[in-house]
Amino acid sequence: MDYGRPELANRLAADYVASLLHGRARRRFEALLPAHPTLRASVRSWNEHLMPLTASIAPVQPPLRVWRRIEARISGAGIAAPAPVTWWTRLGLWRALSGVSTLATLGLALLLAVPDPVHAPIIVVLDAATPTQAGVTPASIIASISGDGRALVTRPLNVSVQADRALELWAVPPSGAPRSLGLLSAGGATVVRRGKLLDGTAALAVSLEPSGGSPSGAPTGPILYVGKLNL
Repeated sequence: MDYGRPELANRLAADYVASLLHGRARRRFEALLPAHPTLRASVRSWNEHLMPLTASIAPVQPPLRVWRRIEARISGAGIAAPAPVTWWTRLGLWRALSGVSTLATLGLALLLAVPDPVHAPIIVVLDAATPTQAGVTPASIIASISGDGRALVTRPLNVSVQADRALELWAVPPSGAPRSLGLLSAGGATVVRRGKLLDGTAALAVSLEPSGGSPSGAPTGPILYVGKLNL
C-alpha cells in the first residue's frame, strides 16, 4: 500500500485523529508514522483543523473532595493517635458530620452541573456525485462534525472550482428542502459553526453556485459531492 499518496494518507490520518482506528489497526498506523512523513504531516494537519471543535467544551471544576485529598497527600499528614472521648470531641464529630453533609450536597450539585461527555467527531466523506474518469485522481471533501453537532470542519481533497463560482454546503433532510450551511473553500479547511447540525440531517451535499452563493436559498447549480450521515 502506497502511504505516500496524499488522499490515502489524509483518510487514514482523519480516522486516527478522530479515534476511529482501534486495536491492531491503530497500533499498525502508529508504527508506520516514523517512516512516512506524508502520514505525519496529515496527522499534524488534522490535529490543527479539528482543534476548533474543542473550543465549545466547557471546563469542569473538580469536586472539593478531590482537592482535599491532594492537599492531604502533599502535607503527608499521618494518622493521629486516638483521643479521649469528651463533649468537645463529640461536638467536633457533629461538626465533621455536618461538613460531610455539606460536601455531599456540593458534590451532588457539581455532578449535576457537569456537562455530558464529549463524543468523538463524526467523519463524513463526501464523494463526487459523478463518476471520475479513468486515470484521474478522484476528488472528495472530508467533513468532521463535533459530537455535539455544533461545529463542522471541511477539508477538500483534489477539489478545484472556477474563479467565478463557489462551493456551498447543504444539510439534506430525509425529506423536504435542504438547508444551507454556508460556502466552502476549495483550497483549504473551512470551519462551520451552526447549532444542531445533526438534527434532521440525513446527508451532506455540496453544490456549485455563483461566487456569492445560491441567490434563492436552494441549490441552483449541479450537486458535486454527496455524503450520507451515518449516526
